[in-house]
Amino acid sequence: MEVVKEIQREYNPEHPNYERWQKARDLSVHRAMFVESVLSTKAVTSGLKILDVGAGEGNTSRLLAKKNFVVSLEPKTERIERIEKTDTLFPVIGDSLRLPFKVSHFDIIIFQDVIEHLNVSDKLINELTSLLNVNGIIYLSTPNKYSLINIISDPHWGMPIISLFNRNQIKKYFLKNFRKNDYQRDDIAQLLSLNKLYDLFEQHFSIKIFTKFSVDYLLDGGKGLVWSNFHLRLIKMVNHFGLSKILRRIANDNPGIVNKFFTPTFYIILKRK
Repeated sequence: MEVVKEIQREYNPEHPNYERWQKARDLSVHRAMFVESVLSTKAVTSGLKILDVGAGEGNTSRLLAKKNFVVSLEPKTERIERIEKTDTLFPVIGDSLRLPFKVSHFDIIIFQDVIEHLNVSDKLINELTSLLNVNGIIYLSTPNKYSLINIISDPHWGMPIISLFNRNQIKKYFLKNFRKNDYQRDDIAQLLSLNKLYDLFEQHFSIKIFTKFSVDYLLDGGKGLVWSNFHLRLIKMVNHFGLSKILRRIANDNPGIVNKFFTPTFYIILKRK
């Protein structure tokens, strides 16, 4: 019943987040193209076995399934029913925290805007590690908890400061008073910092940040990386005032100040050690 209610919220035009969610759905094909372009810099994206965790309505899975075998894992029935099973695309209903696989055979695992919705534990990290082939990689994207941009406007709620809250604080101070219909959701996003991501993954993975790649992609006209009104206005301002050269020069892939406190979304490749 709760899953049905969550789906109804997402497709309800009266919900305060409807416009934000609809833009994300409309741009999901472009987002899939970006994922493929990042993966192509680190791996040959053909003839592989790929697990797409939290696949949503499956646009990334469909694109990658053109040249690979893809398992789409999605907990919400209505979404998984939108993904048509083919010879190279296999949709599975499943919980991201209890991965329904035992055999280690995936070359790539996609974790696209999912990890912030989970209560991440060492158990999950160990499961992900065990599911990868020896040379396997994880594609991970997630909003930055301490990005100044996200502090001004949280990417999920469009409100200031909320990015700094943990899940319980969001429920207690925000949802309880302003979004009561969302209070019972079990997938409320709790954003992660770059330091936290390193703490979670660096024992088992080498970490490559793709900030410069994503900035170039966005400024060169690529779509799918931003969809909130606030973020779209920022891009317009950058172009209007001719700030793109400065932004390209500042963008880097080091775990330093820029990525810790300014980069709004991390795009990361984790390579199994």
